[in-house]
Amino acid sequence: MSHAFRWLASVNGKANVPEGKPIRKLPKEINIAANASGRELYDRLAQKTGYSIHRLRVTKGSDGSLVPNGKETVYDTGLRDQSIIYVKDLGPQIGWRTVYIIEYLGPLIFPALVLYVLRPYLYFNFEQPLPEPSNLQAIICALLTVHFIKREIETIFIHRFSLATMPARNIVKNCTHYWILAGANITYWVFRPDSPAATENVHPILLYTGLALFVFGELANLNAHLVLRDLRKPGTTERGIPKGFGFDLVTCPNYMFEVLAWIGIYFVTGLSWSVLLFIVVGTLQMMSWAAKKERRYRKEFGDRYKRKKYVMLPGIY
Repeated sequence: MSHAFRWLASVNGKANVPEGKPIRKLPKEINIAANASGRELYDRLAQKTGYSIHRLRVTKGSDGSLVPNGKETVYDTGLRDQSIIYVKDLGPQIGWRTVYIIEYLGPLIFPALVLYVLRPYLYFNFEQPLPEPSNLQAIICALLTVHFIKREIETIFIHRFSLATMPARNIVKNCTHYWILAGANITYWVFRPDSPAATENVHPILLYTGLALFVFGELANLNAHLVLRDLRKPGTTERGIPKGFGFDLVTCPNYMFEVLAWIGIYFVTGLSWSVLLFIVVGTLQMMSWAAKKERRYRKEFGDRYKRKKYVMLPGIY
């Protein structure tokens, strides 16, 4: 048995129609079996329009809800004979894995580049010749490099993404946080010849507390990522309920441990305001993500999921 589904190409400004550019090759009607999966519907639309399935977004005309690109049948999504669906062109896409690799590349190369290569050019207004970088600045450079090498390794070998792509135009916005705040901003101020980190008189409490927090945060964050990876089978978007170290305490311990690692770097730098700014901006963003994940877990798992009192920072949020 097959059903005929009708849809309208998106038109700007028209009520109940998603915004976006009209899809020139979008047909007026298509026949597809009731037990066909959402993925088959997307594949058929991709063949007709010449667009990648990741560039298309399909919603029901009845309530505007998303028709998933997955194993669920079109009948189970609520579509029936002569149902209207809207097909939106999301624009050119880029893979999430590629996005992450590019995001972390900037702050990965900035520390060594600024401290050892660009130093005489960036700090030309200081008395010449410039003093050699302090041992503490070299340690900070190593910590930043290790952190972002870890990020790149996790991106390539560990992370499994629920969404394959994102709009390509967002790459600039996504990179701004890391390339500017974590890359240029931190390295310029921390590696200045007059930076608090330029001294050889290191505050031992800040240094060793910071190093301990960094090592613990990085290892615990890696463990959380491994737990999350194992919840999702390769090639699928289905996931299980996360359990393990930190997950009984907050919804997203990976974010919590990320913050701890950066507080460690903050201590090692001698409480640099540039690192603190990055921590504050990043924490606010992760708090938003954590709240969304908590809501998603409750919706997805229902009574099987134990609601968390705190989503990211125990006693705070």
